Amino acid sequence: MIKKQSLRLLVLALSLSVSGCAVFQPEKKSESKTASAENSKKDKNGLKPYDKVITKDAKSDKGLFTVHEVEDKNFYEIPDSLFNREMLTVTRIAKTANGIGFGGGKQNTQVHRWQKKGDKVLLRVVSYEVYAADSLPVHEAVRNSNFEPIIQSFDVKTVGKDSISKSTVIDVTDLYTKDVQALGLPDGTRKRFKVSRLDESRSYIDTIRSYPENIEIRHVKTYNAGDPPSNSSTGSISLEFSNSMILLPEVPMERRYFDERVGWFTTEQTDYGLDAQKSETVEYLDRWRLEVREEDMEKFKNGELVEPKEPIVYYIDRATPEKWVPFIKQGIEDWQVAFEAAGFKNAIIAKDAPTVEEDPDWSPEDVRYSVVRYLASPIPNANGPHVSDPRSGEILESDINWYHNVMTLLRNWFFVQTAAINPEAQDVAFKDEVMGRLIRFVSSHEVGHTLGLPHNMGSSVAYPVEKLRDAEFTQEFGTAPSIMDYARFNYVAQPEDGDVALMPNIGPYDKYAIEWGYRPIPEKEGKEEKSILDEWILEHAGDPMYRFGSQQSGGVIDPSSQTEDLGDDAMLASEYGIKNLKRIVPNLIEWTAEDGKDYDDLDDLYGQVLSQYNRYMGHVAANIGGVYEYYKTYDQEGAVYFHVTEEKQRRAMDFLQEQLFETPEWLINQEIFNKIEFDGNLERIRNMQQRTLNNILDFGRMARLMENEEINGKDAYTLLDMMTELREGIWSEVYSGKRIDRYRRNLQRAYIERMEHLMNEEQDEVPARWRRWVTRSEINVSQSDIRPVVRGELNALERQIKSSVYRSGDTLTRYHLQDILKRIDLILNPIN
Repeated sequence: MIKKQSLRLLVLALSLSVSGCAVFQPEKKSESKTASAENSKKDKNGLKPYDKVITKDAKSDKGLFTVHEVEDKNFYEIPDSLFNREMLTVTRIAKTANGIGFGGGKQNTQVHRWQKKGDKVLLRVVSYEVYAADSLPVHEAVRNSNFEPIIQSFDVKTVGKDSISKSTVIDVTDLYTKDVQALGLPDGTRKRFKVSRLDESRSYIDTIRSYPENIEIRHVKTYNAGDPPSNSSTGSISLEFSNSMILLPEVPMERRYFDERVGWFTTEQTDYGLDAQKSETVEYLDRWRLEVREEDMEKFKNGELVEPKEPIVYYIDRATPEKWVPFIKQGIEDWQVAFEAAGFKNAIIAKDAPTVEEDPDWSPEDVRYSVVRYLASPIPNANGPHVSDPRSGEILESDINWYHNVMTLLRNWFFVQTAAINPEAQDVAFKDEVMGRLIRFVSSHEVGHTLGLPHNMGSSVAYPVEKLRDAEFTQEFGTAPSIMDYARFNYVAQPEDGDVALMPNIGPYDKYAIEWGYRPIPEKEGKEEKSILDEWILEHAGDPMYRFGSQQSGGVIDPSSQTEDLGDDAMLASEYGIKNLKRIVPNLIEWTAEDGKDYDDLDDLYGQVLSQYNRYMGHVAANIGGVYEYYKTYDQEGAVYFHVTEEKQRRAMDFLQEQLFETPEWLINQEIFNKIEFDGNLERIRNMQQRTLNNILDFGRMARLMENEEINGKDAYTLLDMMTELREGIWSEVYSGKRIDRYRRNLQRAYIERMEHLMNEEQDEVPARWRRWVTRSEINVSQSDIRPVVRGELNALERQIKSSVYRSGDTLTRYHLQDILKRIDLILNPIN
């Protein structure tokens, strides 16, 4: 009975089980059909349907690529026609932390190529540092030694819906949120701030915008850092980067090759395809593509001005204060005269940016538009970078960064350099028309950079100093032949000189340089142009108005190519400049006064006087041990390098003794001091004197003095000449038996400390030469005459002090000299 009952239960259980299978099995078959249907919608490569990747909620932006944002993912829909096209990616810091560069600062530039390989898309880096024409046999060897690295590989997610204009969709989120160094913080900055890694939890994509010829990406990256420059408590650095990906022209512009006799920003390349027995570095100009219309070519050949196919157009940012817009636009269009010299009219045009109502899609991020961008920043500066095609040098776009506080900089320069002769500058706030003229000047200068011109620091020495006091001359020629020099404002002119010009304009050099770089040469291209370009240079050879002098860094070797100087004689120009500063100081309180205001402006402008005075000292000191550099080629006579004359170097030393090392008492104004500080004057004077003293007693300068003597013998200003005159001037009281005051005692101790440095230290590492250009002279100090000469000078000083120390009736003078004797003894006979 139990067995039968058990059997019935078993059968029932089995029937339930079977019925259960019968009930649920059809549903499983249904699921299988759904999965099968889903799979049937995938293509043969297993890709998802387009609308499953780019959903109806996607935020899409059409342009060079169509970019899609889907929830927390970002996709590029790349037209297949753009695979293997070259694109220039420029990485800049858009927003920065204090101490890490400035907004707009370029971090990296690379050429990229998107390449499709089966179900993958590769992003490759293309280098144009080495090159050979593809028509040459060596081209294959260059390709093989220049394999294009892959930045990142992407899975193809789907393909576009349009069967005619095919496209490929990839997820690029990781490209901008992960630590891809090419698109983020460069290696040097990482080392400086001890960056360990990217914190992905605090990094994200802000925006991706697509335009017809470029894509603009903004992304925030946070790096863990051991030594952040600010906000150190966070142990990290957060920056917003902008990556501009720009489609390069399918056919590169024809190059124009560089000549160092005309200053220009350039792109360079190592060319293995030249008919030479070695690889050679070639440089070509960064310049806009200005071309003559075919129908106008005969007019152009006949000397008529013609309009270019495409003019250079700058838009003024909508954020720019309205009252300054006309002046910025004038500064841009001031370059019309230079392009007329190159054969073009209306070649450079300034326009207002369209309003949102006029063009809601207009954006300064669009590479089709070059924009003067007005930035609400405390940085007192403006700069004019540009983006150029590395294959040809063609400038594709330029945005001039105009920081609000550049007006503070202009106020300070104009005040300290012209207030002595110019009532319009005798205030802390200038009239709008005065500030507007200064803004126009800076606008012109920065536009010059965007056209391809670097600073020409050799321009300002073209004019004799006395000509800068000539109203007629300066009204015609300005203060320098080039607005690209730092020949700011006319500090040479004196009150009795009348209506002299106070600043440079687009000058003879600027017109010449633009013509040389931009004038088309019909039926010639590339290297074929060289003989004609050489002729244009030789037409002006030897004329200082057309000379280019490069900007020096790390110390001045060529005194005729300095920043902030005027005229052909630094001693005379600086003497006039100091006369004007002496007129300004007694008026500082009156010119900065305003009821209810504190003394910050007085403090600021007194500091500007000191800065200007220090510039004069630097201009003069550079003549001691100076070597001129005048670029030439074999078909020009004369030396490229030659030493400053003995007479000029002696005058420079005499100037420094009289104007600086003899205490500049005119700077000591207690009426000013008791309003701006409780102490500091003694240290201020000592710092200024020590700065120039150390500049003179520089290893590199001493090396050049010795070389000059070896080459030019009795016609040279020698190291011994310099050291003897310096000692006798700074220690003149020891020779005359006079009391030594506190200012001079401080200076004399600074002298002893510098002599100790020369005896015991080695020269800092000198940067490697780049071609002929150097930043400092290099010398092996211990194997040179420097230390014997220093020892001899200290011995001579010691003997003189010993013979006069007890002749002084002043106790502090005696104590000072006794201390100096002890210091000299420790230098010459150190205790081990």
